[in-house]
Amino acid sequence: MTTPDETLGELHDWHRALRDQFPIVTGHPDQAYLDSAATSQKPRAVLDTVQRYLTTANANAGRGTYTWANATTALVDRTRTRVARFLGDPAPRQRSGVHFVSGATEGLRAVARDWLPHHLRDGDEIIVPFADHEANALPWLEARQLLADRGVRVTVRELPYDPASQDYDHRALARLVTERTAFVAATHVHHVYGADMNVHRIRAAVGPEVPICLDAAQSVGHLPVDVGTLDVDFVVFSGHKALALPGTGAVWARNTRGPAFTPGGWAGTPNTAGIASLEAALDWLDAAGPDRIRRWNSALAARLTDGLRTLAPYEVLGCQRSLAADSEVQRREGIVTFRHRGIGSNDLGFILASHGLMVRADGHCQARAGESESSVRVSLHVYNSPEEVDLLLSVLRGL
Repeated sequence: MTTPDETLGELHDWHRALRDQFPIVTGHPDQAYLDSAATSQKPRAVLDTVQRYLTTANANAGRGTYTWANATTALVDRTRTRVARFLGDPAPRQRSGVHFVSGATEGLRAVARDWLPHHLRDGDEIIVPFADHEANALPWLEARQLLADRGVRVTVRELPYDPASQDYDHRALARLVTERTAFVAATHVHHVYGADMNVHRIRAAVGPEVPICLDAAQSVGHLPVDVGTLDVDFVVFSGHKALALPGTGAVWARNTRGPAFTPGGWAGTPNTAGIASLEAALDWLDAAGPDRIRRWNSALAARLTDGLRTLAPYEVLGCQRSLAADSEVQRREGIVTFRHRGIGSNDLGFILASHGLMVRADGHCQARAGESESSVRVSLHVYNSPEEVDLLLSVLRGL
């Protein structure tokens, strides 16, 4: 098994070449941005693409027949196919669909509002992850209320977790499934614990007919995402966490279990500059290699957890077995969350910021079954370096 240090050494030159492509990173050498789970930084190729689009072809899509409008319409259509191909859709858009949204929250709400009510009948049950992000819990409760207002009763059950691993408990899930189970919501990579939630086990637990909606906000752009392997029905993600601009994201819908997904209402003007940035970001990510990005981020996270586990004042959240340097279970996917036993997390966040270390320090928008206390989250990406992790550990060691 390759150690984290060996991975970082193997990918050193690759990483340096990619890091140099992020102007905000190279322009602020005294700052370490460690909050990529909130939003990612943007490579020069994405920034240049947006600048070029806005200065050469900026127009509305599907509204005109002149050259700029046609170019913009083609951009939107091309990026839909690009998203499907990036997600491993074996036959992009032959039956599946890609719909642009402002981000993962809007995308999940669109599935809950525009698709789920048409799929459920009175007495059906849905299963929801109440220890994940609120964006993957509240929309399904809203859908239940919409149906209740129409006299349709739907039961919401909690997706069970394994308290030791913080992974989904697929065995308990299999026992929870009944003939009325009609929908499951899940998360690909947990935004606090940094764990790959092994979604393939959910399909095995619920059977071949139950639609699964996957919140991929922390996986798209961070590791390979293959809808063929995952066998889910919706993949929802935010472009801004995948190196694209804020205000864009996508819903990929398989359209084979239940009705085809069509967003409700009048679509209006799409975020064309954001869509241009998303196409460029996916091109950049493919060129960099999603598997290499995953290996780099995981190795940095392991370097951090290996250091934290030697510091008595700190408690690392999530699976404790993954903290061992020779762990046989999966390591963190670039996200490490912890607390100091004597310093409040918000205060710790301010202390780290004074050293140029930008982290997230709060409750991380977890739903009702999540952590009750605030914590510090470090989330890493391809532009982060071992030296930044070492600086963080040095500051933490001195507190």
